[in-house]
Parts: sequence; structure tokens; C-alpha cells
Amino acid sequence: MPGDIASLTFQELRPGVEIHVLHESSDGARVALLRYAPGAQVPEHRHDGHEYVYVLEGEQSDERGSYSAGSLVINEPGVTHRVKSANGCVVLIIWQRPVVFI
Repeated sequence: MPGDIASLTFQELRPGVEIHVLHESSDGARVALLRYAPGAQVPEHRHDGHEYVYVLEGEQSDERGSYSAGSLVINEPGVTHRVKSANGCVVLIIWQRPVVFI
């Protein structure tokens, strides 16, 4: 992973949330960096596979708590949640399967 995240090219995933895909496989697994602008949110969604989130910068939160830089969050299959970042953040995320928006 490049040391300077700011130099990477990101694309809009949702309003206020940008993505830089590091790896995709044909079975739907994906590894990416997500960059949240301050106040950005991801609406309620369900995970049909494991999701692993490592917070690199800033802080993100969901219904279960807040996660600052250095936190590892593991969402099991079947988990539903909303994600937001009050002040912005960058996370490394691994999806075993695509998420399903509710």
C-alpha cells in the first residue's frame, strides 16, 4: 500500500465517501481504501459475508460504537448497521461479499 494516501486516485462511492480499490475478485470479494469526508454517512446495509475494517486515520462509528485510528472492526455475516464519520476518516476495508443496502 502506498505510504501517501493523498496521492491515490479515489472515485465517489456515495456522497461524501470515496473509494480506491486495491483488489477485486470474481466472487465479489473486494479490498479497498475508503475516505469519508466530515459528516459522511453510509445508509443501513447488511453483510452477507465478513467485513474487516481497519481505521487508518480519523474515526468512524456505527450503532455499536466509535472506532479511532488503529481500531479493527469485524462485522460477521448477517450484521446490519449504518456507518458515519463526524470528522472524516480513512479505512482499509475487506468485503468477503458485496453489501446489500436495506
